[in-house]
Amino acid sequence: MDKSLNSLSKIFTEKLYRIPDYQRGYAWTEKQLKEFWGDLEQLDKGKNHYLGVLTLEEVNKSLQKDWKDDLWIIESKSYEPYFVVDGQQRLTTAIILIQAILECTSEHEKLNYTTTYEIKKKFIFDSKDDGISRSYIFGYEKDNPSYEFLKTQIFGEKSDMITLHHNTIYTHNLEDAKNFFIDKIKLFNSEQKEEIYRKLTQHLLFNIYTISSDIDVCVTFETMNNRGKPLSYLELLKNRLIYLSTKFNVDLYEQEKSRTSINESWKSIYYNLGRNRNNPLDDDDFLFNHYITYFDEIIAGDDTVEKFSISIRRLRIHKEYYSTYLLEKKFTSKNILLPPGSTENNNKNNNLTLTDVYNYVQSLKNSVEIWYKIFNPNDSNFSEPEKFWLNKLNRIRSKGSILLDTTLIMVFFSKENDPIKRINFLKSLERLSFLLLLSNDYYYSITIIHPVTFLNWATALSKNTLTVEKLVKEIEDKRQNIINNKEWLEKIKAAFRNEGFYKWQGIKYFLYEYELHLQNQSKTKRDKMNWYEFIENGNENETENDFDYKTIEHIYPQNPRKECWTAKFSNYNSREKSILRHSLGNLLPLSQPKNSTFQNKCFSEKVSGIDSIIGYEYGSYSEIEVSKYHEWTAKEILERGIKLLDFMEKNWNITIGDKKQKADFLNLNFVILKENINL
Repeated sequence: MDKSLNSLSKIFTEKLYRIPDYQRGYAWTEKQLKEFWGDLEQLDKGKNHYLGVLTLEEVNKSLQKDWKDDLWIIESKSYEPYFVVDGQQRLTTAIILIQAILECTSEHEKLNYTTTYEIKKKFIFDSKDDGISRSYIFGYEKDNPSYEFLKTQIFGEKSDMITLHHNTIYTHNLEDAKNFFIDKIKLFNSEQKEEIYRKLTQHLLFNIYTISSDIDVCVTFETMNNRGKPLSYLELLKNRLIYLSTKFNVDLYEQEKSRTSINESWKSIYYNLGRNRNNPLDDDDFLFNHYITYFDEIIAGDDTVEKFSISIRRLRIHKEYYSTYLLEKKFTSKNILLPPGSTENNNKNNNLTLTDVYNYVQSLKNSVEIWYKIFNPNDSNFSEPEKFWLNKLNRIRSKGSILLDTTLIMVFFSKENDPIKRINFLKSLERLSFLLLLSNDYYYSITIIHPVTFLNWATALSKNTLTVEKLVKEIEDKRQNIINNKEWLEKIKAAFRNEGFYKWQGIKYFLYEYELHLQNQSKTKRDKMNWYEFIENGNENETENDFDYKTIEHIYPQNPRKECWTAKFSNYNSREKSILRHSLGNLLPLSQPKNSTFQNKCFSEKVSGIDSIIGYEYGSYSEIEVSKYHEWTAKEILERGIKLLDFMEKNWNITIGDKKQKADFLNLNFVILKENINL
């Protein structure tokens, strides 16, 4: 290791830096950017800040021939090319900040007596004879999906490629970092820009460690401590597979083909995982779900199933194990099939061939495309009914469904292309999911259907030991068994008697589905509620702080102090009033930020609106329906509650019973007695 400390200015003197293909992309987010910026801002004048070790690998002559755009600067100007093994996040951040400074500085302005042209030439790119040839001082290898993005979107250069670059979660991070720094720098005057540029290039110091040729760089990468965000298992796996591709006893062409296949697959994986910027998909969730079906024999092991079938909590044990299996048991150098006649030890029970690696990588690539579409059906080529039911399952999953249904859907859609069969499957799955959501009691849900059931279905379907037709039948049979279980219905009744409907984890899903039902009845396609806004805003009692936008309204309010309420409910004791407030018929989804404004207002004011706030009569379809009532008493709460249960019965094929049984389900029998209602 170079014992001297090097500033960024010294590091970028007659050297080229590339991030190799086994490295992950740019992973820093706002948290790390704020820390980096804070280090710079708090650095006293004349003081230095140590950023750690920058680990580099010299690029040998045989690889340099592939750097066609850079050969002129390597051969004519004696620039030394390096791969960045560790420290790329810090180095990338520094270069993005320099670019942001350049974009906020005019061409005629100098920073510390240095022109913007000179800064760009030192840190961003140099041109051959000031022509169109560019040699980028820092960047990615060309087969990295971030290569074109860094060049065009961060450095603002033109692309020679015909195809557009693919955005990934990493390219989003690059863009966010640039915007973060530009927002800071654009407020600076010339003196402040000079100061931040000086701190960045002169007073942030690295130790330089160059790996010698006898050290395996991929192994070094895995064992490095990475500042900032730790590597995901998916990122570690890519590096491991590239490393293994160099160890198989095959010709060089086969090794290179394998490496290309890995890089192309990971391009597709990260493109799909980061494709929806508003809803990026987790690396390791995808990897785990794929592992479940690809290595199904591990799940079917002796006591593993028993351990994690008991509850989701136990399943987490298995989720922690999967990374150990992939990185320490399956994809290891000791499992590589040794050449004939070799006397070295080899794990004969888990032999690994180059074909095994290739098939696994291709399976990941194919699966991630379906994985993305499952979570983003509207951005897919699926039929409209398929999108419709996938959206339902995504909504129900977001509200606490315990199903591991995404694995099952991923396998089903990879096996079956017939839209009709897919729709029947999704319908059955949604109905079963709702039953578990209705069960409310987390542990009771597990007793009526084990989470492992869905994994077993997925693995059996993957192995072709279960047909798609039989799977749908098994799902329907399971659903019927639950519905026909009298104990199940009694358990649900008891839960709602104790807790009411307001705290039910499925309340928002149910009320939103009823809203869609009313919209469909209205024969209009106009949406009056957005699901994501609906679930992002809290219920009234979720925190002590008041929000401006509350999405579930107690029509008969929680603190009914006004006479318009006290008079109408004077016949009920405090316990009965509490049941009425949290009863299903008294809960209303709002389409506007008005809940905190309405609070204890009278029903007539809520219907017509107050203080420029739109009332029920111009709100969501559910609000409009409620606005048709002339008053709001215990009778209306019971009547609307029964109406909502009628919808539940019809929509999910559940039998609750007649009106009297529904009143009992709502725990509102006392209303029938006190109001002398004849059902």
